[in-house]
Amino acid sequence: MNVYFLVEGRRTEVKVYPKWLSILVPELKKVQWHHQVSANNYCIFTGEGFPCLLNNHLKNSIQDVNESGNFDYLIICLDSDDYTVEEKKNQVLDFIDNENIILNSKTKLEIIVQNKCFETWFLGNTKVFKQNPKSTFLAKCVRHFNVRNEDPELMDKPASFAGSTAVFHSKYLQEIFEERKMNYTKRNPQVVAEEYFLNELIKRNKKTNHIQTFKYFIDFCRTISQGLQN
Repeated sequence: MNVYFLVEGRRTEVKVYPKWLSILVPELKKVQWHHQVSANNYCIFTGEGFPCLLNNHLKNSIQDVNESGNFDYLIICLDSDDYTVEEKKNQVLDFIDNENIILNSKTKLEIIVQNKCFETWFLGNTKVFKQNPKSTFLAKCVRHFNVRNEDPELMDKPASFAGSTAVFHSKYLQEIFEERKMNYTKRNPQVVAEEYFLNELIKRNKKTNHIQTFKYFIDFCRTISQGLQN
């Protein structure tokens, strides 16, 4: 089984997803280029943000997959931002349809929407959350929406916040890590890629049914793992 990943983020996803895949599906080995796949391989490429992922990269990725003929899945991972999960999926499907792009029949398309963004999933780790922070901004974030008790995927930005909902989620997360004196940036997301951090997110979902789009990713990894064992 071979898998082709096209992810929205320029930095975080291309670093975190491979680490998580090595934990969740260790049988699946990463190669650098699509033409290097043989058996039980995957490759991962950035779409350089949205809508660049659609306008500049998706056609090329589907062409690579079709020319190779060796991929079982094409996986597109992207943020929902201020759209619903279904609206974001439909943006991709409508683009494929409107551009008359044909994916070969051997390859299945999966769209994994990070609701609202990749950092939203990371907010599900209750172990790093501090109930009574010293940071004034973080205290305001907690009063606005307590991600320890409420589903981070349901959190909208405050009306006074100038950026997008996804930007607010990212800022909230960075403030949580700074409060714990933990280093996290999009360029250096190592802490969220670690197995203990991933396990905390899995526990959060099992306990509360929160971060459902994260569960969608976990379930997909189980499907891949089962397929490799059959």
